[in-house]
Amino acid sequence: MIGAFNQNLSNKAGEDGEDNSLYPIAILIDELKNEDVALRLNSVKRLSTIAMALGEDRTRKELIPFLSESNDDEDEVLLAMADELGSFVPYVGGPSYGHYLLPPLEGLAIVEETVVRDRAVDSLNKVGALLPDSSISDHLVPLIKRLATTDWFTSRVSACGVFATAYPRAPQHLRADLRQLYSKLCRDDTPMVRRAAAFRLGKFAETMDPDTISKDIIPLFQDLTQDDQDSVRLLAVEACGPLARLLNKGESVQHVLPIVQKFAQDKSWRVRYNVAQQLYQLCEALGPELARSELLPAYVKLLRDTEAEVRVAAAGKVSAISKMLTSDRVIASIVPCVKDLAADSSQHVRSALASVVMEVAPVLGKSATIEHLLPVFLSLLKDDFPDVRLNIISKLDQVNQVIGIDLLAQSLLPAIEELAEDKHWRVRLAIIEYIPLLAGQLGSEFFEAKLGPQCMKWLQDQVFSIRAAATDNLAKLAQEFGADWAQEHLVPQVLTMVNNQHYLYRMTVLVAITSLASVVSHETLYQTILPAVVSCAKDKVPNIRFNVAKMLQRLLSLVEPHVVEQTIKPCLQQLSEDSDMDVKYYAKVALTACEA
Repeated sequence: MIGAFNQNLSNKAGEDGEDNSLYPIAILIDELKNEDVALRLNSVKRLSTIAMALGEDRTRKELIPFLSESNDDEDEVLLAMADELGSFVPYVGGPSYGHYLLPPLEGLAIVEETVVRDRAVDSLNKVGALLPDSSISDHLVPLIKRLATTDWFTSRVSACGVFATAYPRAPQHLRADLRQLYSKLCRDDTPMVRRAAAFRLGKFAETMDPDTISKDIIPLFQDLTQDDQDSVRLLAVEACGPLARLLNKGESVQHVLPIVQKFAQDKSWRVRYNVAQQLYQLCEALGPELARSELLPAYVKLLRDTEAEVRVAAAGKVSAISKMLTSDRVIASIVPCVKDLAADSSQHVRSALASVVMEVAPVLGKSATIEHLLPVFLSLLKDDFPDVRLNIISKLDQVNQVIGIDLLAQSLLPAIEELAEDKHWRVRLAIIEYIPLLAGQLGSEFFEAKLGPQCMKWLQDQVFSIRAAATDNLAKLAQEFGADWAQEHLVPQVLTMVNNQHYLYRMTVLVAITSLASVVSHETLYQTILPAVVSCAKDKVPNIRFNVAKMLQRLLSLVEPHVVEQTIKPCLQQLSEDSDMDVKYYAKVALTACEA
């Protein structure tokens, strides 16, 4: 667009000498009216460029009015416009003139497409946050009143999202008007409006003092929690946490706690699902004592809910809730549910549990973990669903800190060895990524006996991602156990595979031995690794040969100059005369690096 702008500008100036500054807005209008959506979209995304060319005054007087009339377009164009206007305050002259942006955003906030409206509301809040207090009362509050009182429900939905920006900076008399207006929206005839009001209630309440919340917001909250539409009630749940934090403990117990306990048994599973999601926040707000006495029974019911989705949400909070309880209470109330969930018919429930159950071990301590949780861990490690196994594997370190490596090895290592050859490659990949940590915990001798052979098998896996991870794994093991260990236990085993019949495996071995070069001694590098890499330069497969060139280039920084001259450069010069173009290219790149 910039090129077209400059060309038209120079052409027009040459034809009739008119003022060049007249043309940016003309080009913008032309492109916005173009039948091609891509051109209109491009034009909107360049609004800031046009505004800079026009200057602040003409942007306010010409560009913004034009945009206010351009809200009848494709949704993607309107979405881009709403996004651009949110950061447009500098182009209209700064915060003092920010109110000029409110009319086009108001138009976008009433369109039918939800995504566009939401983005327009976000931009209204961005602009509103920069406006001076006088503009809040003179422009933003009247905008909210217009949106909240029109006949079409979309504008009333959008209005709910702007109250929290205007309220704290509005004069006292306007604050009362805003609270009264929000009250009407909470009792609107249209469920979508009540939903929006319920969703934004917590954020609106955060701008008020506790007395105002108790007097004006709590009644609205109670009305919304009794709505006959479950879509309204489930969004009202999300206000429980913020309200509990804003009110004192006594008022929270009086107004919020009974509603949460009621919601935990709501007839709609979606409402119960949201309660399970929000329960930990409420526990934090009320404190451990009330959480144990008042909310734990509700949580246990959610763990045993008839709907799998609710159990998924509740299972994901097991560790967070357990950390607020005593170990005895966890054993009495949570552990029985955990044992049931570990055998749940839904794989998603088991997966959610597996992602957090290991974190309960520090709460219970060693003996209770061994007695109550270890059987659960083993059961989940052998689950038929790969995501369950993955989630358990990723948290093994949590258990190791509690029960110790000896018991971990005796009880869990057999299952880990089985997972190392799992039919799902992502499970194998997760095991590989955990191996360095496990190696450090097991010690070199134990590791070598139990998992060492498997590390070599992974180099010949059928899946590339596994082979690549296996090469990285070897370098990490060498760093963990030291150069001498790597020279004795890794390098010889890797070199035995260098003549594998399958070229993909030979290539993996080539990368593997090169990755070990930085962690082994110079003696091993010069006498073992470098000769092995050079010998691969005669491989019959071009892919191997050009990888030799790449690997030799990687080794340049690790070897002495005389080794480069005597060993690496002759090999690369030979490869630079190869019949394959790719081999020639990488060899010449490596030779250039040698000279540098």
